[in-house]
Amino acid sequence: MTDPPSTDAPTLDAQEALALAQFGSDGLLTAVVQEEATRQVLMVGYMDREALRRTLTEGRAVFWSRSRQEYWRKGDTSGHVQYVRGAALDCDADALLLTVEQVGPACHTGAHACFDTHPVHAETDTDEHSAGAHA
Repeated sequence: MTDPPSTDAPTLDAQEALALAQFGSDGLLTAVVQEEATRQVLMVGYMDREALRRTLTEGRAVFWSRSRQEYWRKGDTSGHVQYVRGAALDCDADALLLTVEQVGPACHTGAHACFDTHPVHAETDTDEHSAGAHA
């Protein structure tokens, strides 16, 4: 695995990350998966302590399936593997950013990323923002 982007914070090893991680009342941690080469967000998954341990020590993304109530290692059935290249807990240690080398599509629908299928237009007040930028 390569190191995450440089920061002033020391890099944690797997045991330190497991000790620091804050799992929700359901025992899960949200994992945002980002493609290393493009920085595109590919998908969101959930990890319990064991899935996080496997991900950080085996070099492949492992998630907990909330619907099937079982572990799944990305790519074992589809061949669309996620090789872990970096990981970082957020400031509250209750979410994980997982940087991966993606082989094939990340989404079960066949789309490259899960967020490619339903883009949403966010309404913004562009006049107010642009006026403030020129004032």
